[in-house]
Amino acid sequence: MRFEQLNQGIWAMTYLIVDESTKQAALVDPVYDFLQTYIDKLDAEGLDLVYAIATHTHADHITACFSLREHYQCEYVMSTETASLGVTMYMDDEEKLMLGSIPIQFHAAPGHTNDSMIVHVPGYMMTGDFLFNGDGGVGRDDLPSGRPHVHWEALAVLDRFEGHTVVCSGHDPPGTEMQSLDWNRSNNPILKMTTYEEFRSWQEATSAKLGSVSKIKTAIPANLFGEIPEHIPWLD
Repeated sequence: MRFEQLNQGIWAMTYLIVDESTKQAALVDPVYDFLQTYIDKLDAEGLDLVYAIATHTHADHITACFSLREHYQCEYVMSTETASLGVTMYMDDEEKLMLGSIPIQFHAAPGHTNDSMIVHVPGYMMTGDFLFNGDGGVGRDDLPSGRPHVHWEALAVLDRFEGHTVVCSGHDPPGTEMQSLDWNRSNNPILKMTTYEEFRSWQEATSAKLGSVSKIKTAIPANLFGEIPEHIPWLD
């Protein structure tokens, strides 16, 4: 198995999984802004894109999943809880897909959004905005379908994973080194909390500090309806 983070030095992470014996590939959380970069890489390496996977309905960028589906006729994979249109394969909690010989397992992890899932392959867990590394804590829960009490309770899903599993988040500052789950249990402030009240206070303070999401009015409708808008302000 080859596992690679594609968006080096960029605000949103995209992960490439490759079964090297079959050249089958999956992309997790591809960003529309970099669609051509993904296409160029897949084609140059002769990879067969089988799955385009979104860990959740993103509010801060447009997913490239439906564009990749149209280009490669691959499956667009999301949680059964999603309201996003254009999805062709819906995954339940603990359901598994095979990418050649590589098992890809899905774990419901709601809270940041109701359709949030952790995508697990051997040694790596792609957590979207459910869990970040270290001081990043977790994603904010004040955006559409976010519910802090659900997020707090869903943290119990992390008990399913071995401690050496690397946490591959959806967002962390550029240059952040992805760390193991055990490292995060010692260094991520959320995973050291013992009460929901602590978690709720952290969420409220974080949301106030971050302020509004500038791309949300464009990104959410695009991701829900599976359509690229005629005008994308940040690409002008």
